[in-house]
Amino acid sequence: MLERIHEIPGVSLSADDYLDDFWPSYRRMDDVLWKVERVQSFSGAGEPGWAALTEGDRGRSLRLIDDGPAASGGFARRRLRIVEPPITSYLRWEMHVLALRGAAGEEVRVLAAQQVADLEIDRRLPELVVLGTSVMYEVTYDASGIHSGARRIDDQEAIAACRGELDKLFTAGEDFLAYYEREIVPLPAPQVAV
Repeated sequence: MLERIHEIPGVSLSADDYLDDFWPSYRRMDDVLWKVERVQSFSGAGEPGWAALTEGDRGRSLRLIDDGPAASGGFARRRLRIVEPPITSYLRWEMHVLALRGAAGEEVRVLAAQQVADLEIDRRLPELVVLGTSVMYEVTYDASGIHSGARRIDDQEAIAACRGELDKLFTAGEDFLAYYEREIVPLPAPQVAV
């Protein structure tokens, strides 16, 4: 089902409309919040810390990483981060963000791209946000990698099927901290051409 998300009918939302739709749905969430991240690099990630790094201010970038991840609200927060070599500057920076989120209670697992290759025969897996059992968003980006919005999917059978597949992938993934300490910590600080 994950590989066919693009075929499931949904409502297209601009970036602003996505945020307006997301927060009320988030507050009504009834179960696990899932996030699937597949894109390896962004030209405009929309994160203040990443923007600071692209402006050449590594110190400010690292200070902005500690943005106080949101409290869970009584539900589990699970994230699957799919990685492939070479590790991009964006991904190195994001891994530091995920380390803080993991320390704040978010459950993060890492999957190597080859672990999802059988799901990516025609296209890469989408970036997804699943809010419990009620709504799923396929997060979208334009050709230059800038966040452009999302498609809201309300099909309950599709959401249930995706949640089942996410559970399996999560189980197959590597513990984030082990991956982070082995693969990310030894790397030099991320550099971005300015």
